[in-house]
Amino acid sequence: MRLVKIPAMNLRPGMFVAELDRPWLETPFAVQGFVVRNSGEVHYIADHVDYVMVDVEYTGSPVFLSLVSEPTISQPSSGLALKADFQQTKQCFESATDTLDKVFESLREGHRADINVVKEAINPLLEGVFRNQEAVAALLRLKECGDYRYHHGISMALWGAILGRHLGLHRDELEKLAVGCAMCDVGMTELPIELLDQPEALSPKQRAIVKAHATIGAEMVSESNDIDFEILAIIENHHERMNGSGYPRGLEGASIPLMGRIAGLVDAYDAMITARPYAPARTSHEAVQELLDNKGSLFQEAMVEQFVQAIGLFPTGTLVELNTGDVGIVVKQNSTRRLKPEIVIVLCPEKNKKDILGLVDLADQELTENGERWITRELLPGSFGINNEEYFI
Repeated sequence: MRLVKIPAMNLRPGMFVAELDRPWLETPFAVQGFVVRNSGEVHYIADHVDYVMVDVEYTGSPVFLSLVSEPTISQPSSGLALKADFQQTKQCFESATDTLDKVFESLREGHRADINVVKEAINPLLEGVFRNQEAVAALLRLKECGDYRYHHGISMALWGAILGRHLGLHRDELEKLAVGCAMCDVGMTELPIELLDQPEALSPKQRAIVKAHATIGAEMVSESNDIDFEILAIIENHHERMNGSGYPRGLEGASIPLMGRIAGLVDAYDAMITARPYAPARTSHEAVQELLDNKGSLFQEAMVEQFVQAIGLFPTGTLVELNTGDVGIVVKQNSTRRLKPEIVIVLCPEKNKKDILGLVDLADQELTENGERWITRELLPGSFGINNEEYFI
């Protein structure tokens, strides 16, 4: 690699952009490193960066610039719209988890799974993703702890739908993806309850038993009427990993179906941000960082980048602390500057509740006498006694 620094406006079609004059995550570019195709892309790049580093010896595959399509970014018209959609989505979420509970219970009793019932419960949530993705993301961050299998399944369905929509999947494909994600842990119903709730580390024998749930689940659902093979593939392959270290078959790379790759990524993400008997919940930022650390090995590199694009580094609903000591809640994403969302300030630097809430757009803020404000860390829900959800009611 031989890098040459040039002004962005001096780019020419065919050049490979290897580095930027700022972090990739502060730009709308979906991949790190791409070949410029035309003058229109040159102008677009120049709108977001001043200088780039070009690899003049690049001979690899022609990875092209990929942009976020505007329709995938929800733009609630007001705070009231976000609150209304949040409450509607919450009701649909609770209904869907109840439905999944009944479906799993029916399977435990030896009956066939009624996939159409799951579809009917999932569809209102999919409409919520199309209507206001911000409200859905907020709910998923703030959902109350319930039975992990059901809440996790519906959460997976929604994270999968958010990512799948961002990737450009059609409506019918999103439905298959969401239903498959919701049913991923159905095989767990055949495992001993005490094994699933065990707080200490599993023994090698116990791990082997738990790993069987993917195959068991696919076999159980395969007995349903009119089941789609893509749904079965999601259930069976959501624990496969890009480097072949997953299970049950140790598939690698493109051998793993696309929807299985999506399910595996959102499964890992939601598990990390949810408290479990053997592990505390992590912040979304910590979970995203682990995904980024494992891109190209456990998870498909481009898919991780797209997921970060879709949800933001600090998803709507997260509690954050600023460099000033103020504490706020993220209420809206910035699609081109992912480190600078809109937030509502709820605590002053002394960590006392503010009498008047203040809305701050970190990407478009008037500098105070103390200078620019930025996020220093994400806080877990409930920190400093803050109930995040009360600001969405």
